[in-house]
Amino acid sequence: MARSNDLAMPPGADPASLSRYLNEAHDEFVSTGHADPALRQLVLDSWQRSVDGGLDPEQAMAAIRLDDAALAEIRDTHPLAAGMPVIRRLLVESAADSGLLVAVSDAAGQLLWVEGSASLRARAEDMHFVPGADWSEVSAGTNAPGTALALDRPVQIFGPEHLARQVTPWSCSAAPIHDPDTGAVLGVLDLTGGAEVATPQSLTLVRATVAAVEAELRIERLSPTRSASVVSSGWSLPGLDVLGGHGAVLRHGSTTTRLSIRHSELLLLLSESPDGLTTAELGVALSDDEQAQVTIRAELSRLRSVLGPLELTSRPYRIRNAIDTDIARVRDDLSAGHLRRAVATYRGPILPTSTAPAIERLRNELHMYVRSCLLASDNADALLSFADTDHGRDDFEIWQRTLAVLPPTSPRHAQVAAHLAQLDDDLG
Repeated sequence: MARSNDLAMPPGADPASLSRYLNEAHDEFVSTGHADPALRQLVLDSWQRSVDGGLDPEQAMAAIRLDDAALAEIRDTHPLAAGMPVIRRLLVESAADSGLLVAVSDAAGQLLWVEGSASLRARAEDMHFVPGADWSEVSAGTNAPGTALALDRPVQIFGPEHLARQVTPWSCSAAPIHDPDTGAVLGVLDLTGGAEVATPQSLTLVRATVAAVEAELRIERLSPTRSASVVSSGWSLPGLDVLGGHGAVLRHGSTTTRLSIRHSELLLLLSESPDGLTTAELGVALSDDEQAQVTIRAELSRLRSVLGPLELTSRPYRIRNAIDTDIARVRDDLSAGHLRRAVATYRGPILPTSTAPAIERLRNELHMYVRSCLLASDNADALLSFADTDHGRDDFEIWQRTLAVLPPTSPRHAQVAAHLAQLDDDLG
């Protein structure tokens, strides 16, 4: 259910009358700085943030920050790419028929996809509403994608409620998309067009599509094909997911098995040791106390029964098959500089309830690798997405770096600064 302040055009409102009033209020604000108190508070606040940040309502143009190569790379690695088929099926196809545009941004406000009516896309180019453009408030002023991102809530903007003069003929409805595992903002889904986009029904449609995308992302992560890597023969590798869960999930073919914590530890250690481990080595890896070798052999015997096509050999113990792990995907993406995809895959620490010394070492090593790559980057989207998670929320250095890469006039900058101040007080 949308809040009344989310709606730009309440039921029964006359679009023509509302547009005349808003044009007069817009002209007065731009010329005198005086804002009619009858305007929606959401709009008043956004206008003020925009002008405080130095935006010129008469001249502002959204900055185009991504060239074709950078845009292609971000699209390829961004977690919302998995949701685009749902967006196209539920929203883009009908939007194109209705002469509307559908846009998807990242968490920093950069438009990654703009699809829909071809004629409207051509018109929208004049105001830089194109893939690669920055439609955060600091770059484009008051607009549904940027303001939804600033407030982390659904937003509608009707015509002259836009602050930048060239955008006032347009209306838009937008809602943030959140990571289903971490709750972090992944980006924003936006519907843009004429006055019809500012109706309650349009916002409901956008919100419903966002819910479907978040559900699809969750299903995609639970799917047996999610972590499968296809080899040249056409077979897919078994997958092992150990990030953020109390026990590992093993996938092979259409079979999904959730392992006990001990079996999770054993299989992970073996997958990380291609040369194999002896019973004694496994004992040391699993506990600081002396582990009876007969107990470890018994656990390995029980593990065999749930491994499916994976072959566990002994002397030393090793898995003969290749396994695709979420740990390996995070490492590979970090090595390749695909920080946004690495952050999306890094849903949490390795087997967080495990106290096995070797698991704790792997957990710390991977976490520090993710952090070090982020701290050395200026990727605001990746930093914000990590900082918004449970494993990043109390990380003072990550928030410091996030603050450093965000423009000082960005609404997110103020939010990050406030959180950083709170962390400083807590550390105090």
